[in-house]
Amino acid sequence: MGILSSMTGWRGRSGFGSASTAEEVTEGIDARNLTAIVTGGASGIGLETVRVLALRKAHVIIAARNTEAANAAKELVLEDNKTARVDVLKLDLCSVKSIRAFVDNFIALDVPLNILINNAGVMFCPFQLSEDGIELQFATNHLGHFLLTNLLLEKMKQTARSTGIEGRIVNLSSVAHHHSYGHGIRFERINDSIGYSNKKAYGQSKLANILHANELSRRFQEEGINITANSVHPGLIMTPLMRHSALLMRILKVFTYFLWKDVPQGAATSCYVALHPSLKGVTGNYYVDCNEMGPSALARDQVLATKLWDFSEDLIKSASKP
Repeated sequence: MGILSSMTGWRGRSGFGSASTAEEVTEGIDARNLTAIVTGGASGIGLETVRVLALRKAHVIIAARNTEAANAAKELVLEDNKTARVDVLKLDLCSVKSIRAFVDNFIALDVPLNILINNAGVMFCPFQLSEDGIELQFATNHLGHFLLTNLLLEKMKQTARSTGIEGRIVNLSSVAHHHSYGHGIRFERINDSIGYSNKKAYGQSKLANILHANELSRRFQEEGINITANSVHPGLIMTPLMRHSALLMRILKVFTYFLWKDVPQGAATSCYVALHPSLKGVTGNYYVDCNEMGPSALARDQVLATKLWDFSEDLIKSASKP
């Protein structure tokens, strides 16, 4: 799978390709026994992911910073699907305090958790720090999801044990993970404005998403836990994620129009990896256009993945200090 397949919509070994939609890749799947959290589910491919999971009868929790927009998104889903089970909980991935509050509120619902789709993100932001003092793209795209996932792991493990149903974690990465800083992650200068590049910082955070999924997968396999972790590139889609570079993206789209997807196509790979029965037991992979693809050498670096895990834990500890 590559540029040619994206241009032509050619279907890979999975039977799906770049032109496949989220509805198509989940057709016939009954998810009525599954509960899923989708971060950033209020708009764009996150909303389409919520809609299609609910269409397949899953119970879906929209985790979003803007609860007004999330509730409006919920109403849109209910307009077309009166029996959809959708709830909304507030989550600001830039805030350790908000993430911990979200998890407490979710646990209070007393529902299982089978699927976690780490979808939310920001892109090409000018340099700024989160409320915890972490560079914003790294904080939102990686660190927030890292903490969220860790805090929800026990619930996912309990669900997998009690139901016998495999849990699945899906990290949304990007082809931009190929274009990070020289050594991949600026461990010693993660919050340094000097040398900051909004494009490379985005690539760094997307590289971190793959490394995170890979390290989760390794740990699950070592512990014999019935949960998989994979990462995906959704494709090029014009969504609110691109608000910091809308003009640039529109110009780029003129010259690369044949590579761009619409929102239903953009949500396909996330939904495929989250629900498709052919991926039972499949873990630690990177998917593009609903087919496995090899990521960059840095994304496959196990030493780097372990170092990032330890670094992320230390950052959260420092951010959590009063």
